[in-house]
Amino acid sequence: MIRYKLYQNSNESSTGYGKWYARVFVEETYDTEKLAEHMANHNTPYSAGVIGGVLRDMIDCIKELILDGKNVKLDDLAIFSAGLTSTGADSAESFSTSANITKVRLRARATGDLVASSLKRDAVLKQVGEYTITESVSNDE
Repeated sequence: MIRYKLYQNSNESSTGYGKWYARVFVEETYDTEKLAEHMANHNTPYSAGVIGGVLRDMIDCIKELILDGKNVKLDDLAIFSAGLTSTGADSAESFSTSANITKVRLRARATGDLVASSLKRDAVLKQVGEYTITESVSNDE
Protein backbone atom coordinates (compact mmCIF):
# COMPACT_ATOMS: atom_id res chain seq x y z
CA MET A 1 0.00 0.00 0.00
CA ILE A 2 1.33 3.42 -0.97
CA ARG A 3 0.63 5.98 1.71
CA TYR A 4 0.33 9.66 0.96
CA LYS A 5 -0.14 12.96 2.71
CA LEU A 6 -1.83 16.07 1.40
CA TYR A 7 -0.13 19.44 1.13
CA GLN A 8 -1.35 22.83 0.00
CA ASN A 9 0.66 24.73 -2.61
CA SER A 10 1.82 27.94 -0.93
CA ASN A 11 3.80 29.32 -3.87
CA GLU A 12 1.90 32.49 -4.80
CA SER A 13 3.50 32.65 -8.26
CA SER A 14 2.33 29.13 -9.13
CA THR A 15 -0.81 28.47 -11.17
CA GLY A 16 -1.61 25.79 -8.58
CA TYR A 17 -1.43 28.23 -5.65
CA GLY A 18 -3.84 27.25 -2.88
CA LYS A 19 -4.65 23.86 -4.41
CA TRP A 20 -4.11 20.58 -2.60
CA TYR A 21 -1.79 17.84 -3.84
CA ALA A 22 -0.64 14.41 -2.68
CA ARG A 23 2.92 13.34 -1.83
CA VAL A 24 4.06 9.82 -1.07
CA PHE A 25 4.74 9.32 2.61
CA VAL A 26 7.56 6.85 3.30
CA GLU A 27 7.49 5.29 6.74
CA GLU A 28 10.68 3.30 6.39
CA THR A 29 13.65 2.87 4.07
CA TYR A 30 15.20 -0.57 3.60
CA ASP A 31 18.96 -0.64 3.28
CA THR A 32 20.81 -3.54 1.65
CA GLU A 33 20.96 -5.55 4.87
CA LYS A 34 17.26 -5.15 5.60
CA LEU A 35 16.38 -6.00 1.98
CA ALA A 36 18.48 -9.17 2.26
CA GLU A 37 16.63 -10.14 5.46
CA HIS A 38 13.30 -9.49 3.74
CA MET A 39 14.33 -11.61 0.76
CA ALA A 40 15.57 -14.45 3.00
CA ASN A 41 12.07 -14.65 4.51
CA HIS A 42 10.54 -15.52 1.14
CA ASN A 43 11.03 -19.30 1.29
CA THR A 44 14.57 -19.30 -0.03
CA PRO A 45 17.36 -21.66 0.99
CA TYR A 46 19.76 -18.71 1.10
CA SER A 47 20.52 -16.81 4.29
CA ALA A 48 20.27 -13.05 4.65
CA GLY A 49 24.10 -12.98 4.73
CA VAL A 50 24.46 -14.76 1.38
CA ILE A 51 21.76 -12.62 -0.23
CA GLY A 52 23.32 -9.47 1.26
CA GLY A 53 26.70 -10.40 -0.20
CA VAL A 54 25.22 -10.94 -3.64
CA LEU A 55 23.35 -7.63 -3.42
CA ARG A 56 26.48 -5.73 -2.34
CA ASP A 57 28.42 -7.26 -5.25
CA MET A 58 25.56 -6.35 -7.61
CA ILE A 59 25.58 -2.75 -6.37
CA ASP A 60 29.36 -2.49 -6.85
CA CYS A 61 29.09 -3.90 -10.38
CA ILE A 62 26.22 -1.57 -11.32
CA LYS A 63 28.26 1.43 -10.12
CA GLU A 64 31.30 0.23 -12.08
CA LEU A 65 29.31 -0.27 -15.28
CA ILE A 66 27.50 3.07 -15.04
CA LEU A 67 30.79 4.89 -14.45
CA ASP A 68 32.07 3.12 -17.59
CA GLY A 69 29.23 4.66 -19.61
CA LYS A 70 27.01 1.59 -19.78
CA ASN A 71 23.34 1.25 -18.87
CA VAL A 72 22.23 -1.57 -16.57
CA LYS A 73 18.72 -2.98 -16.93
CA LEU A 74 17.17 -4.96 -14.09
CA ASP A 75 14.16 -6.51 -15.76
CA ASP A 76 10.80 -5.36 -14.41
CA LEU A 77 12.51 -2.77 -12.21
CA ALA A 78 14.59 -0.06 -13.88
CA ILE A 79 17.28 0.86 -16.36
CA PHE A 80 20.09 2.58 -14.49
CA SER A 81 22.32 5.05 -16.32
CA ALA A 82 24.38 8.19 -15.88
CA GLY A 83 22.98 11.59 -16.76
CA LEU A 84 24.62 14.97 -17.12
CA THR A 85 23.53 18.53 -16.43
CA SER A 86 25.49 21.12 -18.33
CA THR A 87 25.49 24.81 -19.12
CA GLY A 88 25.75 26.10 -22.65
CA ALA A 89 28.97 27.15 -24.29
CA ASP A 90 29.20 29.67 -27.12
CA SER A 91 31.01 27.12 -29.31
CA ALA A 92 32.18 23.52 -29.27
CA GLU A 93 35.75 24.77 -28.94
CA SER A 94 34.95 26.80 -25.83
CA PHE A 95 33.09 23.92 -24.12
CA SER A 96 34.97 22.72 -21.05
CA THR A 97 34.15 19.71 -18.89
CA SER A 98 35.08 21.56 -15.72
CA ALA A 99 33.24 24.77 -16.60
CA ASN A 100 30.17 23.45 -18.45
CA ILE A 101 29.29 20.10 -16.88
CA THR A 102 27.68 20.99 -13.57
CA LYS A 103 26.34 17.62 -12.38
CA VAL A 104 26.61 13.91 -12.99
CA ARG A 105 23.52 12.04 -11.84
CA LEU A 106 22.25 8.53 -11.47
CA ARG A 107 19.15 8.00 -13.54
CA ALA A 108 16.64 5.18 -13.11
CA ARG A 109 13.83 4.64 -15.61
CA ALA A 110 11.11 2.16 -14.77
CA THR A 111 10.87 -0.84 -17.06
CA GLY A 112 8.67 -3.87 -17.62
CA ASP A 113 6.14 -4.51 -14.86
CA LEU A 114 7.12 -1.32 -13.05
CA VAL A 115 6.19 1.22 -15.74
CA ALA A 116 3.91 4.09 -14.73
CA SER A 117 0.76 2.65 -16.27
CA SER A 118 1.17 -0.60 -14.32
CA LEU A 119 1.94 1.23 -11.09
CA LYS A 120 -1.20 3.37 -11.38
CA ARG A 121 -3.31 0.30 -12.12
CA ASP A 122 -1.83 -1.90 -9.36
CA ALA A 123 -1.20 0.61 -6.57
CA VAL A 124 -3.37 0.63 -3.48
CA LEU A 125 -3.38 4.15 -2.03
CA LYS A 126 -4.18 5.36 1.47
CA GLN A 127 -4.16 8.89 2.87
CA VAL A 128 -2.29 9.16 6.17
CA GLY A 129 -2.64 12.88 6.86
CA GLU A 130 -1.32 16.25 5.82
CA TYR A 131 2.32 17.28 5.44
CA THR A 132 3.78 19.73 7.87
CA ILE A 133 6.60 22.11 7.05
CA THR A 134 9.21 19.89 8.75
CA GLU A 135 8.10 16.87 6.70
CA SER A 136 8.30 18.67 3.37
CA VAL A 137 12.01 17.85 3.32
CA SER A 138 12.67 14.35 1.95
CA ASN A 139 11.56 11.66 4.39
CA ASP A 140 13.01 8.75 2.42
CA GLU A 141 16.67 8.84 3.44
